[in-house]
Amino acid sequence: MMDIDEDVGLARRALALLDLTDLGDQATEAGTLQICARATTGPVPVAAICIWPQFVSLARRTLGESPVRVATVVNFPAGGTNVGRVSGDTAEAIGDGADEIDLVMPYKAFLQGDGYIASDMIGEIKAICGGTLLKVILETGACPDVAHVRAASDLAIAAGADFIKTSTGKIAQSATPDAARAMLEAIKASGLPVGLKPSGGIRTLADAKIYLDLADEVMGPAWANPRTFRFGASSLHQALLDVIKGQGGAEVGDGAY
Repeated sequence: MMDIDEDVGLARRALALLDLTDLGDQATEAGTLQICARATTGPVPVAAICIWPQFVSLARRTLGESPVRVATVVNFPAGGTNVGRVSGDTAEAIGDGADEIDLVMPYKAFLQGDGYIASDMIGEIKAICGGTLLKVILETGACPDVAHVRAASDLAIAAGADFIKTSTGKIAQSATPDAARAMLEAIKASGLPVGLKPSGGIRTLADAKIYLDLADEVMGPAWANPRTFRFGASSLHQALLDVIKGQGGAEVGDGAY
């Protein structure tokens, strides 16, 4: 069991790694303004906000010179195979001011044995991104086992992903420690500067600790920083603030997967 000071330190560490997310079906411009305010007014700024493409330009104007980055999603959440459409959506989002693109790889095609379309799409989108960070969502909850997670991770890294991300949060199974471990092992084996983004179902400090401990174990304790590790979450933000303010019960040893 951690003491209160350790809990607060861990919460501050996790907060700085957070992609504060609003990808609900009822997202609005007002909600975008609120998420920008939440991202910048806490004790530690979050790493990024992750929002629908139609709100990118508003967020960019609102955040101004803030260090908080603007991420958006493409090919989301279905993970289709239309490379041309996704390329156009990506270029438009970057033109609107997106700093980061979260791309859903064509995971259904990949799981049916067509790795080429997934590799082709990731490569095309990376070319469009240039210096814009590309996070590739593997939708690990759809994979039948960790071997498929590892294969998807290897493919995405080889095709040019800057980050690999577990989940859209739109299917029943989101991030799991087993999937995250397989992804970290793929990153380590690649020898490339690729990051990890566990996303979906991470709601408490205890949940966050599971993934940070994994990153520390596999990659080393100095590895996880905003350039290499993100959490994709919405409710986690308030949970971390509550711990920092002394309002949340930490119970770090009791986090659910």
